[in-house]
Amino acid sequence: MRPVWKENPSPGYQAIKALVLGGFALVIVIPILVVISTSLASDQDIIDAGGYVLWPSHPTIKAYRTLFSGGLMGRAILVSVFVTVVGTAIAVAVTIALAYATSRPVLFGRPVLLMVLFTLLFAPGIIPMFLVVKQLGLLDSLWSLILPGALGAFNFVVLRTFFMNVPGELLESARIDGASDFTILRRIVMPLSKAVIAVVALFYAVGFWNAFFNALLYLNDTSKWPVQVILRTYVLQGKSLSADQLGVEPLPQPQSLQMAVVVVALVPIVLLYPFLQRHFTKGVITGAVKG
Repeated sequence: MRPVWKENPSPGYQAIKALVLGGFALVIVIPILVVISTSLASDQDIIDAGGYVLWPSHPTIKAYRTLFSGGLMGRAILVSVFVTVVGTAIAVAVTIALAYATSRPVLFGRPVLLMVLFTLLFAPGIIPMFLVVKQLGLLDSLWSLILPGALGAFNFVVLRTFFMNVPGELLESARIDGASDFTILRRIVMPLSKAVIAVVALFYAVGFWNAFFNALLYLNDTSKWPVQVILRTYVLQGKSLSADQLGVEPLPQPQSLQMAVVVVALVPIVLLYPFLQRHFTKGVITGAVKG
Protein backbone atom coordinates (compact mmCIF):
# COMPACT_ATOMS: atom_id res chain seq x y z
CA MET A 1 0.00 0.00 0.00
CA ARG A 2 1.40 3.39 -1.04
CA PRO A 3 1.84 6.12 1.62
CA VAL A 4 -0.75 8.89 1.60
CA TRP A 5 1.76 11.54 0.48
CA LYS A 6 2.61 9.51 -2.61
CA GLU A 7 -0.99 9.21 -3.79
CA ASN A 8 -1.98 11.31 -6.78
CA PRO A 9 -4.25 14.20 -5.65
CA SER A 10 -7.85 14.07 -6.80
CA PRO A 11 -9.12 16.50 -9.48
CA GLY A 12 -11.30 18.24 -6.89
CA TYR A 13 -8.33 18.83 -4.57
CA GLN A 14 -6.25 20.18 -7.47
CA ALA A 15 -9.07 22.52 -8.48
CA ILE A 16 -9.41 23.87 -4.92
CA LYS A 17 -5.65 24.33 -4.66
CA ALA A 18 -5.58 26.17 -7.99
CA LEU A 19 -8.41 28.48 -6.86
CA VAL A 20 -6.68 29.27 -3.56
CA LEU A 21 -3.32 29.94 -5.19
CA GLY A 22 -5.01 31.97 -7.92
CA GLY A 23 -6.77 34.06 -5.27
CA PHE A 24 -3.50 34.77 -3.47
CA ALA A 25 -1.86 35.66 -6.81
CA LEU A 26 -4.64 38.15 -7.60
CA VAL A 27 -4.33 39.74 -4.16
CA ILE A 28 -0.65 40.33 -4.89
CA VAL A 29 -0.83 41.23 -8.59
CA ILE A 30 -3.83 43.60 -8.61
CA PRO A 31 -2.32 46.25 -6.27
CA ILE A 32 0.90 46.21 -8.29
CA LEU A 33 -1.11 46.57 -11.51
CA VAL A 34 -3.07 49.49 -10.03
CA VAL A 35 0.18 51.24 -9.04
CA ILE A 36 1.73 50.84 -12.50
CA SER A 37 -1.50 51.65 -14.37
CA THR A 38 -2.19 54.79 -12.34
CA SER A 39 1.36 56.01 -12.90
CA LEU A 40 0.80 55.63 -16.66
CA ALA A 41 -2.77 56.98 -16.72
CA SER A 42 -3.67 60.31 -18.25
CA ASP A 43 -5.36 63.05 -16.24
CA GLN A 44 -8.70 62.26 -17.86
CA ASP A 45 -8.39 58.55 -17.04
CA ILE A 46 -7.84 59.38 -13.37
CA ILE A 47 -10.73 61.84 -13.31
CA ASP A 48 -13.07 59.32 -14.97
CA ALA A 49 -12.01 56.57 -12.54
CA GLY A 50 -12.39 58.85 -9.54
CA GLY A 51 -8.84 58.17 -8.36
CA TYR A 52 -6.83 55.07 -9.07
CA VAL A 53 -6.92 53.26 -12.42
CA LEU A 54 -6.85 49.52 -13.03
CA TRP A 55 -6.15 49.79 -16.76
CA PRO A 56 -5.42 53.15 -18.48
CA SER A 57 -7.33 53.95 -21.67
CA HIS A 58 -4.83 56.63 -22.72
CA PRO A 59 -1.42 55.62 -21.29
CA THR A 60 1.21 58.33 -20.98
CA ILE A 61 4.56 58.83 -19.28
CA LYS A 62 3.75 62.41 -18.31
CA ALA A 63 4.13 61.65 -14.59
CA TYR A 64 7.63 60.20 -15.10
CA ARG A 65 8.67 63.14 -17.31
CA THR A 66 7.46 65.49 -14.59
CA LEU A 67 9.38 63.67 -11.87
CA PHE A 68 12.68 63.71 -13.73
CA SER A 69 12.36 67.12 -15.41
CA GLY A 70 13.34 69.24 -12.41
CA GLY A 71 16.34 67.19 -11.32
CA LEU A 72 15.06 66.48 -7.79
CA MET A 73 14.18 62.84 -8.45
CA GLY A 74 17.36 62.29 -10.46
CA ARG A 75 19.47 63.54 -7.54
CA ALA A 76 17.45 61.44 -5.12
CA ILE A 77 18.10 58.29 -7.16
CA LEU A 78 21.82 59.04 -7.27
CA VAL A 79 21.84 59.58 -3.50
CA SER A 80 19.97 56.31 -2.90
CA VAL A 81 22.27 54.39 -5.24
CA PHE A 82 25.38 55.81 -3.55
CA VAL A 83 24.08 55.07 -0.06
CA THR A 84 22.98 51.56 -1.05
CA VAL A 85 26.16 50.55 -2.90
CA VAL A 86 28.68 52.09 -0.50
CA GLY A 87 26.65 51.19 2.59
CA THR A 88 26.21 47.57 1.51
CA ALA A 89 29.92 47.21 0.74
CA ILE A 90 30.95 48.64 4.13
CA ALA A 91 28.31 46.70 6.05
CA VAL A 92 29.18 43.37 4.40
CA ALA A 93 32.90 43.91 5.02
CA VAL A 94 32.36 44.82 8.69
CA THR A 95 29.94 41.96 9.26
CA ILE A 96 32.24 39.38 7.64
CA ALA A 97 35.21 40.58 9.68
CA LEU A 98 33.36 40.53 13.00
CA ALA A 99 31.58 37.24 12.28
CA TYR A 100 34.82 35.49 11.35
CA ALA A 101 36.69 36.89 14.35
CA THR A 102 34.04 35.75 16.84
CA SER A 103 33.63 32.35 15.17
CA ARG A 104 37.26 31.38 15.87
CA PRO A 105 38.55 30.18 19.28
CA VAL A 106 39.92 33.31 20.93
CA LEU A 107 40.83 34.33 24.47
CA PHE A 108 37.71 35.24 26.45
CA GLY A 109 35.66 34.23 23.39
CA ARG A 110 32.24 33.90 25.03
CA PRO A 111 32.37 37.19 26.99
CA VAL A 112 33.50 39.01 23.84
CA LEU A 113 30.64 37.45 21.87
CA LEU A 114 28.08 38.35 24.55
CA MET A 115 29.38 41.91 24.64
CA VAL A 116 29.05 42.22 20.86
CA LEU A 117 25.54 40.79 20.83
CA PHE A 118 24.46 42.94 23.78
CA THR A 119 25.72 46.05 21.96
CA LEU A 120 23.93 45.14 18.73
CA LEU A 121 20.62 43.94 20.17
CA PHE A 122 20.03 46.89 22.54
CA ALA A 123 20.04 50.08 20.48
CA PRO A 124 20.97 53.32 22.28
CA GLY A 125 17.86 55.21 21.14
CA ILE A 126 17.17 58.15 18.86
CA ILE A 127 18.54 60.98 21.01
CA PRO A 128 21.89 59.33 21.95
CA MET A 129 22.39 58.29 18.33
CA PHE A 130 21.61 61.81 17.11
CA LEU A 131 24.12 63.25 19.59
CA VAL A 132 26.79 60.79 18.44
CA VAL A 133 26.19 61.64 14.79
CA LYS A 134 26.30 65.35 15.63
CA GLN A 135 29.54 65.05 17.64
CA LEU A 136 31.16 63.18 14.75
CA GLY A 137 30.24 66.02 12.39
CA LEU A 138 28.06 63.84 10.18
CA LEU A 139 24.91 65.97 10.20
CA ASP A 140 23.78 66.89 6.67
CA SER A 141 26.23 64.30 5.33
CA LEU A 142 25.42 61.15 3.37
CA TRP A 143 27.66 59.22 5.76
CA SER A 144 24.99 59.71 8.42
CA LEU A 145 22.80 57.41 6.29
CA ILE A 146 25.52 54.75 6.03
CA LEU A 147 27.58 54.43 9.20
CA PRO A 148 24.76 54.03 11.80
CA GLY A 149 23.47 51.00 9.88
CA ALA A 150 26.82 49.43 9.05
CA LEU A 151 26.24 46.35 11.23
CA GLY A 152 23.08 44.34 11.78
CA ALA A 153 22.66 41.81 14.59
CA PHE A 154 20.66 39.32 12.52
CA ASN A 155 23.14 39.33 9.63
CA PHE A 156 26.04 38.99 12.06
CA VAL A 157 24.47 35.94 13.73
CA VAL A 158 23.70 34.29 10.37
CA LEU A 159 27.27 34.74 9.08
CA ARG A 160 28.87 33.70 12.35
CA THR A 161 26.75 30.54 12.49
CA PHE A 162 27.85 29.60 8.99
CA PHE A 163 31.53 30.37 9.61
CA MET A 164 31.49 28.13 12.69
CA ASN A 165 30.50 25.19 10.48
CA VAL A 166 33.46 25.54 8.13
CA PRO A 167 35.61 22.44 8.81
CA GLY A 168 38.30 23.30 11.33
CA GLU A 169 40.71 20.80 9.76
CA LEU A 170 40.61 22.80 6.51
CA LEU A 171 41.55 26.00 8.33
CA GLU A 172 44.27 24.30 10.38
CA SER A 173 45.86 22.80 7.26
CA ALA A 174 45.96 26.26 5.68
CA ARG A 175 47.51 27.70 8.84
CA ILE A 176 50.19 24.97 8.84
CA ASP A 177 51.00 25.96 5.25
CA GLY A 178 51.70 29.48 6.50
CA ALA A 179 48.41 31.22 5.63
CA SER A 180 47.44 34.21 7.75
CA ASP A 181 43.94 34.77 9.11
CA PHE A 182 43.24 37.30 6.37
CA THR A 183 44.38 34.83 3.69
CA ILE A 184 42.26 32.05 5.20
CA LEU A 185 39.22 34.32 5.27
CA ARG A 186 39.73 35.62 1.74
CA ARG A 187 40.75 32.40 -0.03
CA ILE A 188 38.95 29.67 1.92
CA VAL A 189 36.10 30.89 4.11
CA MET A 190 34.58 33.50 1.79
CA PRO A 191 34.51 31.28 -1.35
CA LEU A 192 32.72 28.60 0.70
CA SER A 193 30.22 31.20 1.97
CA LYS A 194 29.15 32.87 -1.28
CA ALA A 195 25.47 31.97 -0.87
CA VAL A 196 25.21 33.32 2.69
CA ILE A 197 27.20 36.46 1.85
CA ALA A 198 24.93 37.11 -1.14
CA VAL A 199 21.85 36.86 1.10
CA VAL A 200 23.36 39.16 3.72
CA ALA A 201 24.31 41.64 1.00
CA LEU A 202 20.71 41.55 -0.30
CA PHE A 203 19.35 42.19 3.21
CA TYR A 204 21.68 45.15 3.67
CA ALA A 205 20.94 46.55 0.19
CA VAL A 206 17.19 46.40 0.73
CA GLY A 207 17.59 48.00 4.15
CA PHE A 208 19.71 50.89 2.86
CA TRP A 209 17.47 51.45 -0.16
CA ASN A 210 14.26 51.51 1.89
CA ALA A 211 15.60 53.55 4.83
CA PHE A 212 14.18 57.03 5.25
CA PHE A 213 14.10 57.73 9.01
CA ASN A 214 17.82 58.54 9.29
CA ALA A 215 17.44 61.00 6.42
CA LEU A 216 14.61 62.75 8.26
CA LEU A 217 16.77 63.00 11.40
CA TYR A 218 20.14 63.95 9.99
CA LEU A 219 19.53 65.76 6.66
CA ASN A 220 18.30 69.33 6.36
CA ASP A 221 19.35 69.83 2.74
CA THR A 222 16.57 68.64 0.41
CA SER A 223 19.09 68.11 -2.40
CA LYS A 224 20.50 65.19 -0.37
CA TRP A 225 17.15 63.47 0.11
CA PRO A 226 17.04 59.80 -0.94
CA VAL A 227 14.13 58.41 -2.95
CA GLN A 228 12.30 57.06 0.10
CA VAL A 229 11.97 60.50 1.70
CA ILE A 230 10.36 61.84 -1.47
CA LEU A 231 8.10 58.77 -1.51
CA ARG A 232 7.10 59.45 2.10
CA THR A 233 6.40 63.10 1.30
CA TYR A 234 4.13 62.12 -1.58
CA VAL A 235 2.30 59.09 -0.22
CA LEU A 236 2.31 59.06 3.60
CA GLN A 237 2.02 62.78 4.25
CA GLY A 238 -0.36 63.36 1.34
CA LYS A 239 1.75 66.25 0.08
CA SER A 240 2.91 67.04 -3.43
CA LEU A 241 6.07 68.80 -4.44
CA SER A 242 5.50 72.17 -6.01
CA ALA A 243 5.87 73.00 -9.67
CA ASP A 244 8.96 75.05 -8.80
CA GLN A 245 10.63 72.05 -7.16
CA LEU A 246 9.80 69.77 -10.08
CA GLY A 247 10.58 72.42 -12.69
CA VAL A 248 7.43 71.87 -14.72
CA GLU A 249 3.94 73.33 -14.92
CA PRO A 250 1.13 72.35 -14.95
CA LEU A 251 1.51 69.25 -12.81
CA PRO A 252 -0.29 65.97 -13.61
CA GLN A 253 -2.84 64.47 -11.24
CA PRO A 254 -1.46 63.81 -7.70
CA GLN A 255 -2.39 60.12 -7.86
CA SER A 256 -0.33 59.67 -11.02
CA LEU A 257 2.71 61.34 -9.46
CA GLN A 258 2.39 59.32 -6.25
CA MET A 259 2.27 56.01 -8.08
CA ALA A 260 5.16 57.04 -10.35
CA VAL A 261 7.31 57.66 -7.25
CA VAL A 262 6.29 54.26 -5.87
CA VAL A 263 7.33 52.56 -9.13
CA VAL A 264 10.67 54.40 -9.20
CA ALA A 265 11.33 53.32 -5.59
CA LEU A 266 10.45 49.66 -6.31
CA VAL A 267 12.15 49.03 -9.65
CA PRO A 268 15.85 48.85 -8.53
CA ILE A 269 15.22 46.20 -5.86
CA VAL A 270 12.94 44.25 -8.20
CA LEU A 271 15.71 44.24 -10.82
CA LEU A 272 18.37 43.25 -8.26
CA TYR A 273 16.50 40.31 -6.74
CA PRO A 274 16.64 37.89 -9.76
CA PHE A 275 20.46 38.00 -9.74
CA LEU A 276 20.57 36.87 -6.08
CA GLN A 277 17.45 34.70 -6.00
CA ARG A 278 19.30 31.45 -6.64
CA HIS A 279 21.42 32.09 -3.55
CA PHE A 280 18.54 33.30 -1.38
CA THR A 281 16.92 30.06 -0.18
CA LYS A 282 20.20 28.18 0.08
CA GLY A 283 21.90 30.97 1.97
CA VAL A 284 19.12 31.56 4.49
CA ILE A 285 18.64 27.86 5.26
CA THR A 286 22.37 27.13 5.44
CA GLY A 287 23.23 30.13 7.56
CA ALA A 288 20.31 29.87 9.95
CA VAL A 289 19.87 26.10 10.46
CA LYS A 290 23.41 24.75 10.67
CA GLY A 291 24.87 24.39 14.13
